Amino acid sequence: MDPLEQPALERLLAERACERLVLDFVHRLDLGEPASVADLFTEDGVWRWPEGDRLVEGRAALRAYFGGRPADRLSRRMMANVLVTVDSPAEARATSYFTTYRVDGHTGGMVPAGPPVQIGHYEDTFRRVDGTWLLSTRTLFLPFGGPTPRQRPSAA
Repeated sequence: MDPLEQPALERLLAERACERLVLDFVHRLDLGEPASVADLFTEDGVWRWPEGDRLVEGRAALRAYFGGRPADRLSRRMMANVLVTVDSPAEARATSYFTTYRVDGHTGGMVPAGPPVQIGHYEDTFRRVDGTWLLSTRTLFLPFGGPTPRQRPSAA
């Protein structure tokens, strides 16, 4: 079905559901349980970073990958320019831009502001499964990046 033939409300709801997945992904990484991002993917979901030669396939592997995040990592991701295109009643795609602020070794309190460690974009595909929109693939493109700094212990 041509996306333009879809009822406007149905298309709008699909766009919003996919946008919500984009935002929920970073929320779970930063403020929730990182391993739970696997629940946002289809059973055969894929996360890839071509430049970093990383490929993670399937919910169990996604749960292990994102669950392996360092426990002392503090991060905040800013998402912007989320552009969702609904291709059919069961498929959509999106491009979204992100900026990541991150530090390892966090022991609490406020961290002095520094530059972001990553700036890039995601290219996502979505699939509607049993009435629920899920990420099918998420590909990371990172034109700006560097190492994650470690927080210096505070002088007491």
